[in-house]
Amino acid sequence: MTDKVTQGWFSERLQQPITLARWGSFGTPVLIFPTAGGDAEEIERNYLVAACSELVDAGRVKLYSCDSVAGKAMVSAEGSPAYRMSLMNQFHECVVNEIVPAIHADLGGNEIPIIAAGASIGAFNSLAVLCRYPHAFRAAICMSGTYNVDRFYEGEFTEQLYLSSPIHFLPGLEGPQLDTLRSRFAILASGEGAWENVGESWTAARVLGSKGIPNRVDPWGTDWEHDWVTWRAMLPRYLDELC
Repeated sequence: MTDKVTQGWFSERLQQPITLARWGSFGTPVLIFPTAGGDAEEIERNYLVAACSELVDAGRVKLYSCDSVAGKAMVSAEGSPAYRMSLMNQFHECVVNEIVPAIHADLGGNEIPIIAAGASIGAFNSLAVLCRYPHAFRAAICMSGTYNVDRFYEGEFTEQLYLSSPIHFLPGLEGPQLDTLRSRFAILASGEGAWENVGESWTAARVLGSKGIPNRVDPWGTDWEHDWVTWRAMLPRYLDELC
């Protein structure tokens, strides 16, 4: 497998550094969001990159991952709830305005839509960027997702969270963004073992379906837990399907 390449910069939107890592030389670009507190290299340490090695080595996919800046603040209760909700919105803005252009530059200026992927809070971010920026993303692979994140903000709710959360903003979405989104696709996969809640996927699917956005819920059954073992099985299967 091609060695990892990393780059980092100071994000004015986030007011802190962010790192982007890459594995592979050719293929469909895939941006994998870490779990809540993870960094850009979390997916390598937990062997998710290795699980996709056949697809990477065959030149079918080129993997990228970035730090989970907002997710880390969310689960560690850093700052006020209002700050954490604002940071999530700014994180998504960083993705589309900083990370996506960096990926396109790495692709030699090819601005083809990207596949978003992730597990747990990474699944939330994957679905969010697909729904917010369908011009930049063509599909989302959402594994073991948590899509209602209100509980992380101590009962508060601001416009910043509304803008960040698909299950909140999609019901009122109309116009060109929705038209483009209806040509995209979301996979909502979940185990039904320990610490999994497939009901979160069905909730997201109902919201997507009500707006005519193509999606599929894949329940994996009780043998699959909220764990990297599950995600190492899921991700290469879905990448093989979409790429």
